[in-house]
Amino acid sequence: MSMSLSQPADVTPIESSKPAISWGPIFGGAITAIGITLILLLLGSGFGLTMVSPWSGESSSATTIGVTAAIWLVVVQWLSSALGGYLTGRLRTKWAAIHTDEVFFRDTAHGFMSWALATIIVLGFLASSLTSLAGASARAVGSATSTASMAATQTAASSTSGENSSTSYFTDALLRPEQASAQARSDDGAATAEVSRILIHGAASGGVPDADKTYIAGIVSARTGLNEADARARVDNVLNQINDAKQKAQQAADAARKVAATTAIIGAISLLVGAFISSVAAALGGKQRDDEEDLFVTGRAPRV
Repeated sequence: MSMSLSQPADVTPIESSKPAISWGPIFGGAITAIGITLILLLLGSGFGLTMVSPWSGESSSATTIGVTAAIWLVVVQWLSSALGGYLTGRLRTKWAAIHTDEVFFRDTAHGFMSWALATIIVLGFLASSLTSLAGASARAVGSATSTASMAATQTAASSTSGENSSTSYFTDALLRPEQASAQARSDDGAATAEVSRILIHGAASGGVPDADKTYIAGIVSARTGLNEADARARVDNVLNQINDAKQKAQQAADAARKVAATTAIIGAISLLVGAFISSVAAALGGKQRDDEEDLFVTGRAPRV
């Protein structure tokens, strides 16, 4: 004799009418996390301003300020995530007739959603500021690397009076007089513009040819009264200063690129750790809330 264990077709499965998501604790935890984040950011800004002094030699280095700011942002993210997640788990109502593993999963999910909501709101408020800072940094880096090109365009345009600025240097080379002193004495403005174009072309191409150096030295000698050797030494000194400024600009751009990449990586890792902390804190808060309610129901805890 066989017995069928199948459920009758007219029997409705037992299912809780309450949803698995409790939005009240999620919003409460997110608001708490946002408030803690703003307070800690203002506190960090106050301490950060004390690291900057208008007096020479009194301020901390840019590296020290950057590292300190990054560490503080990580601390802010973790503390706010922990407190917001804990309150999310602690404020929710107890789920009756739910397996312990399911309760743990729901608590961690609530903590994660609370962290995600707080993060989205904070980034929404700070989006314009971050965009402005990123745009300013990009413009600074671009300005450091393209100043020579911009100056070349402006100088050539102003000195050629509508001529093709891309060929002005080569036009000067074709029309260059045999003696530089003759042009220098006849038209100082034209000589200055031509020297500027030579220097800009050399900065863009990676160096000034020896023929151009000799020509510039002749103009310098004609205008200053120096002999050819001293004029050539002055030209070499100025060219070395231009190369040093170019190298410093390239180093600053490369350092800014490395800092931006490192900041992005640290920020992403910090956010992931913050999500984990919020989830764990929510599970801890929910467990403590259920344990205390069980103690109260069984009579082993005094009623408050």
